[in-house]
Amino acid sequence: MVTRAERSVFADWWWTVDRWLISAIAGMMVLGLVLTLAGSPPVAERLGLPPFHFVNRQVVFLLAAAGLMMATSFLPPRWVRRAALFVYVLGMALVVAALLFSPEVKGARRWIFGVQPSEFVKPAFVVLAAWAFSEGGLRRDVPANFLALLLLPATIVPLMMQPDFGQTMLISMVWAALFFMAGLHWFWVAGIGGAGAGGALIAYRFVPHVRQRIDKFLEPGTGGPGGDSFQVDTAMESFISGGWFGKGPGEGTLKRVLPDSHTDFIFAVTGEEFGVLFCLAIVTLFAFVVLRTLLHASSNVNSFSRFAAAGLVMLFGLQSAINMAVNLRLMPAKGMTLPFISYGGSSLISLALCMGFLIAVTRKRPQSEVINRIGRE
Repeated sequence: MVTRAERSVFADWWWTVDRWLISAIAGMMVLGLVLTLAGSPPVAERLGLPPFHFVNRQVVFLLAAAGLMMATSFLPPRWVRRAALFVYVLGMALVVAALLFSPEVKGARRWIFGVQPSEFVKPAFVVLAAWAFSEGGLRRDVPANFLALLLLPATIVPLMMQPDFGQTMLISMVWAALFFMAGLHWFWVAGIGGAGAGGALIAYRFVPHVRQRIDKFLEPGTGGPGGDSFQVDTAMESFISGGWFGKGPGEGTLKRVLPDSHTDFIFAVTGEEFGVLFCLAIVTLFAFVVLRTLLHASSNVNSFSRFAAAGLVMLFGLQSAINMAVNLRLMPAKGMTLPFISYGGSSLISLALCMGFLIAVTRKRPQSEVINRIGRE
């Protein structure tokens, strides 16, 4: 048992960390393993792999993710920024390398060396943007707001060239929220919203991949097996088939024809086998993490920690909402995973990094320590 009188790195971490937040994330990880066990065997069989191929790999990814999250959560804010800068530079270098050297898969170049580097860029980008916006409010001798403005196009232009409009949209939304937190005038809010809408129209007009997904979303039933409309239509059938209480673990049938039942559409598999009430419980768990973190952020006197916590949890919450919305046919398919629930190594590790940063910046620190560090951090 760790006592408050004990003076050690672990004891200091234990009494300053948000244990409710860690418990909620741990619960998501366990749920993700259980639901991967439910949704992945049919996919493995279609690919000629052992039934529990993806489950076994998920266990390995999960152990690595848990270790990374815990290690990152020990970092002080200064080292969170340094780690984010390192990850961002390395991640963007790999994004560019993927554009130049990786093979094209489904019309995009997003993978290199077996990882999707854009996943790791996201949490690092949020931390750097939070750092820039917080410095802009504290120091007038540093062009921090200008750097924050440059950071967005420097990040999303290579992503759009892949193309990866889902990640681009997610990053842009979080950046705009941080910009608003920094005191952005309503005039600029309207301007950013208009630019986003204009970008979406341009993408629809000139990018066939985007236009195809939107058209199939607006015209249900036009996609054949494996197409975007087929997946979202089948996902909706899964919820209807499962009803309030589900068919029972392993009893789902639609997952056998749903191509991405273990990744993008695992929420639909959950609906069929465990029911709508269980899905609502998962939504409540995600909402708990988001609302609790925003509450922490609102009372944090350190501007960097406040911006970083809000930005990281918005990244987490928006990605979750987008995935669930796609499963419920509320928006076109985006190829975005459900945090800690969907199968995927790059996604799981990057989310662990994101939540490790989040736990680190939400740790309780003595008021005097915070005041003394504001100028130095």
